[in-house]
Amino acid sequence: MTTPAIAANGLHKSYGDKTVLDGIDLTVPEGSVFALLGPNGAGKTTAVKILSTLITADAGELRVAGHDLAATPQAVRAAIGVTGQFSAVDGLITGEENMLLMADLNHLSKKEGRRVTAELLERFDLTEAAKKPASTYSGGMKRRLDIAMTLVGSPRIIFLDEPTTGLDPRSRHNMWQIIRELVTGGVTVFLTTQYLEEADQLADRIAVLNNGRIAAEGTAEQLKRLIPGGHIRLRFSDPHAYRNAAAALADAARDDEALALQLPSDGSQRELRSILDRLDSAGIEADELTVHTPDLDDVFFALTATVPAPSKESVR
Repeated sequence: MTTPAIAANGLHKSYGDKTVLDGIDLTVPEGSVFALLGPNGAGKTTAVKILSTLITADAGELRVAGHDLAATPQAVRAAIGVTGQFSAVDGLITGEENMLLMADLNHLSKKEGRRVTAELLERFDLTEAAKKPASTYSGGMKRRLDIAMTLVGSPRIIFLDEPTTGLDPRSRHNMWQIIRELVTGGVTVFLTTQYLEEADQLADRIAVLNNGRIAAEGTAEQLKRLIPGGHIRLRFSDPHAYRNAAAALADAARDDEALALQLPSDGSQRELRSILDRLDSAGIEADELTVHTPDLDDVFFALTATVPAPSKESVR
């Protein structure tokens, strides 16, 4: 089996009598995007700080890039990059100078540092602005420069802590494309975000953190099926076909005015096939079929309600 990029078992962190992380377990496969969702104060940034060696855990077995976090933190640091909530860009110097500074911090030779800087500035569409002070950059440009600086050391794992906060929709979508390209190149991305669409678009797996615990974990589609409210809606143009379908699907809710039937469903292929088989057996064909499933907003609000966190639900 491939060694996970990140593995945390029983991660615990408290500040005084306040428990921030209450024994969480996480496994992130190599070359994937893992999103950690949660409301403000849920512990997302604390998890990132611990896994990126910025602060220490109170308890837990933690391995990043195959290295034991407690025993060999320096080896972990050599394998990771971190882009925090707040930009690390120095606005008093140019974009190029910011990059060269990172090259020096990564102990690259001057020749190699200039080569890597030029490549990354071009990759992130910052070449034209390279000689301008970073203070003149837009929010999206600063974020691109931030990630470019993170990549100077060719990290295998990148922690992105709410990387698109404050960006306009176009800049946010540009950032998503950058993240997709990183993963295509074999980089593992650990992402925290409050934008549910962002997790839906990017993440291979999502964990919802609430009250210091993982409330649920799975793919976006799996998490959506945890929440009731999904249904299949069938609409007919022929009243006769509608009546026959209502008889064949006696458990469906009827809308006689719209000639539509609605059945509870988790949106799975198995359940959809079962309904279609029942219609086929009766020789009936619907004019329109739509599958409605709860979205990540529904999942987020259901799992982070102001009640004690539920026991973890993991969908495999």
